[in-house]
Amino acid sequence: MEQLTYDDQTFEKVIYTGKFITGREFQDCVFKLCNFSDSTFSDNKFLDCTFEGCNLALMKLGNTSLQSVTFKDCKILGVNFHECSDFLFSVEFVNCTLDFASFAGKKMLKTNFSKCSLKETSFIQSILTGSQFHECDMGGTVFNRTDLSSVNFVTAYNYTIDPEINTLKKAVFAEQGLAGLLVKYAIKIV
Repeated sequence: MEQLTYDDQTFEKVIYTGKFITGREFQDCVFKLCNFSDSTFSDNKFLDCTFEGCNLALMKLGNTSLQSVTFKDCKILGVNFHECSDFLFSVEFVNCTLDFASFAGKKMLKTNFSKCSLKETSFIQSILTGSQFHECDMGGTVFNRTDLSSVNFVTAYNYTIDPEINTLKKAVFAEQGLAGLLVKYAIKIV
C-alpha cells in the first residue's frame, strides 16, 4: 500500500498487523481475508469499499472517512468507530463480530446490522433512526441518550434499553423482547 490513491482494486490476504497506514484513499476497493488487527489506519478515506472475512480487531481509525462501506464476515473487536470522521459516515455490517466496539456520538441513519454480535458495544448519544438490528446478539450493548426512533429490533435479542433515557418513538420490538425494556424495574415477567 505504497500509493496514495487506489481505485477499483482487490486486496486479498494482505497482512498488515500492527502497521501504520495514513493519508490513503480507497474507492470501490474490496478487501478479502485481510488481517489489519492492531493496525492504525488514521486519516484515510474508504469510499464504496467492502471488507470480506477480514480481521480488523483493535484497528484504529482516527479521523478516517467511511462512506458507504460494507463489512461482511469480519472480526471487528474493540474498534472505536466514534473516532472516524463524521462527514458522510455510512456503514453496513453483515455477520460480523463487533463486540466491545464504540459508535458513541455517531449519526447512523438507516444503518443495517445483520446477524452480528454486538456484545458490550456502545451506542451512547448515537442517532440510529431507521436502523435495523436483524438477528443480532446485543448482550451488554449500551444505549444511553440514544435516538432509536423507528429502529427495528424485532429479531434482535439480549438487549437492555432504558425507555426513560433513550428515544424509542416508532421503534419496533417483538413481544419476547419487551423484557429488555423493563429490566431496570426489576419486575418478573411470566
